[in-house]
Amino acid sequence: MKRIDPAIKPLFAAMKRTGAPLMPQIPSLPFLIHPFNSSFPTRVPASHGDPLGMTTTTHDIASVLNSLIETCKDGQEGFRSAAENVRNPDMAALFRSYSAQRQQFVTELQTLVRGLGEGMEKTGSVAGALHRGWIDLKAAISAKDEHAILAECERGEDSAVSEYKKAMEEEELSSTIRETISRQYVDVKQAHDHIKALRDAAKNN
Repeated sequence: MKRIDPAIKPLFAAMKRTGAPLMPQIPSLPFLIHPFNSSFPTRVPASHGDPLGMTTTTHDIASVLNSLIETCKDGQEGFRSAAENVRNPDMAALFRSYSAQRQQFVTELQTLVRGLGEGMEKTGSVAGALHRGWIDLKAAISAKDEHAILAECERGEDSAVSEYKKAMEEEELSSTIRETISRQYVDVKQAHDHIKALRDAAKNN
């Protein structure tokens, strides 16, 4: 047995007299993570700007993108229907260009969703149904009223502008996704303002 160094014998004697522990006590650490035992509790640090400690998942971001896809599908179908039912050839050409624009936006957004490894939601205007701000367009078309058609297109674009603004408020978007959404928003806002000006001009004629 190894002998105790004579130099520290008085220290041990004093510790025995006072009842002090010979070994230091390790404080309890409730969130100490054992590297080989996943059953121990873990704490995930909260992300910046997330006071509840919840993080945005790729599924959440895909849902944002899918909502914009459905918005653009509504615009694509709405503008296509409007183009087919106005007498003014210039206005019809404008609506066709906006319909093609929204089709391109859908393609871009679907590419981003696939890049996240998520699927596309199976709703929207594929079958010709109109949603959101476009639901009254068919009534305007039936009345053959170009001012009413412009008004319903402007209403649909109101909804699109709102959806894009809401999407850009999402903090966890990657730079690529944010750039695409922001670029599309600029075009959607320009289309809205143009149609609004045409609607106002048609009302005054």
